[in-house]
Amino acid sequence: MKARIAILVSLVVFFKAHAQGLSPYIVGATTPASVAEAKTTVANALSDQNLKVVGSYMPAGDQHRYVLIVTHAQLQAAVQKQGGLTGFALTLRVGITREGNITNITYTNPVYWGNAYFRNSFASVQSNYQAVAKAFESAMKSCGTYKGTPFGSKKGIEADDLHKYHYMLGMPYFDDTNELAEFDSYNTAVAKIDANLKKGVPHAKLVYKVTLPGKKLALYGIALSGEDGEGKFLPKIDIASPKHTAFLPYELLVMDNEVHMLHGRYRIALSFPDLTMGTFTKIMSTPGDIEDLLEQIVK
Repeated sequence: MKARIAILVSLVVFFKAHAQGLSPYIVGATTPASVAEAKTTVANALSDQNLKVVGSYMPAGDQHRYVLIVTHAQLQAAVQKQGGLTGFALTLRVGITREGNITNITYTNPVYWGNAYFRNSFASVQSNYQAVAKAFESAMKSCGTYKGTPFGSKKGIEADDLHKYHYMLGMPYFDDTNELAEFDSYNTAVAKIDANLKKGVPHAKLVYKVTLPGKKLALYGIALSGEDGEGKFLPKIDIASPKHTAFLPYELLVMDNEVHMLHGRYRIALSFPDLTMGTFTKIMSTPGDIEDLLEQIVK
């Protein structure tokens, strides 16, 4: 009898969690430490779990926020299987945010973003993402008081809906990308971008670069500043708590000889699925502003 009750309880918990769907972020841990103190602890904890930190920065110039960008061998293996636009999945992000008297350590939910980017092919890389999710969980247990609490979508989004996600009718899907440029070859594209970033691009600064040579893929994370950058749009959309600090930075992807960015009306909506249309209207120019800023890098 006890065994049957235990099975029933497990099934209830499973179906309840399934019904709630997936959220874009997870509060991994909380700590009384400052952002400056926490970032070292977090970086070490991630490294201990083979989550390689490839870049970090202070988004929107906000001293209460910090982002660490990581990759993992299992993420790279997953992208290796599929290639193409799944190159956007080469990294995940960890946010460190001071809110009141505590610092929240949050991260992009691997399974949420994996389903969104691999779509109907996610089943073929599910084991890769389970390994990454376990690595994050282990890392967070060394960062403070462990939480493991999903957030960013009250109802959650079912995996099947993430495969075909768009905010509403007429809005872009994952593969409705903005093609920023086309070059003669992959090497030419990467060389041009690297040279421009080294020389300096107005209001666009390199945060990280991750390559997957076998697939001719290079993912760049770019910090956006100036009057149309992160300081303009982040305060208007990141209005809930916990903060969605791990939303940034924005990316561009070199895929063979083409350079793509995820459409702003997809990438922002996927990161803030609960925002109302009224809030989105406050950043109507932002998708175009981001495209303009990133286009400078490929000219």
